[in-house]
Amino acid sequence: MVKVVGVRFKPAGKIYYFDPGELSVEKDMNVVVETVRGLEFGTAVIGPREVSEEEVVLPLKKVVRIATPEDAEQLQSNKSKEVEAKEICLKKIAEHGLPMKLIDVEYTFDGNKVIFYFTAEGRVDFRELVKDLASVFRTRIELRQIGVRDEAKMIGGIGSCGRVLCCTSFLGDFEPVSIRMAKNQNLSLNPTKISGICGRLMCCLKYESEGYLCDKKCVKLPEIPPEPDEKIIEE
Repeated sequence: MVKVVGVRFKPAGKIYYFDPGELSVEKDMNVVVETVRGLEFGTAVIGPREVSEEEVVLPLKKVVRIATPEDAEQLQSNKSKEVEAKEICLKKIAEHGLPMKLIDVEYTFDGNKVIFYFTAEGRVDFRELVKDLASVFRTRIELRQIGVRDEAKMIGGIGSCGRVLCCTSFLGDFEPVSIRMAKNQNLSLNPTKISGICGRLMCCLKYESEGYLCDKKCVKLPEIPPEPDEKIIEE
């Protein structure tokens, strides 16, 4: 067994396990941890516990320290710089006439790298853009292309249910969702009703999918006829 704490770097981000060592890390404490990107600031969302070695990737990175007020100030300073960096990058993209949409900017905690997240229809030659950004920020630059689901997670919004998007509020990872899940629940296959704001099938189609499969073995659910003139998604 291995002693770990679960750390999350963003409100609805993936949870990563770290070795707390001799530190008295408790749930909801802010911590500074060692990652492949260098030092990062996160929150311990899972308190100390023992898990089997099969559940973690060894060797575990360590919790360097419990976050100090100075660490919190550094985090806020980075967020302020991210706003300025986004404005500069938008201007540079326009100057180069690149077919890309800037979604977010992130400074690593130690400030050694700036990551620009963007979406685009295809491949984008951003080599000259990287050179321009590197000359402005005097640090390492990374441009990372993301998909539409990641875009929705970063930007956020309100779903058709009237609630904040699941991916923004609590989903750490995206799980595969298929049209078969909608069929098993006898939902309308109108794409406007079963697609999220990202344009992909709604993540919530998976929540009750297994329950419906179990119920269908015992209870015959009524069929829901399609609405007049509605477009149907084919599997």
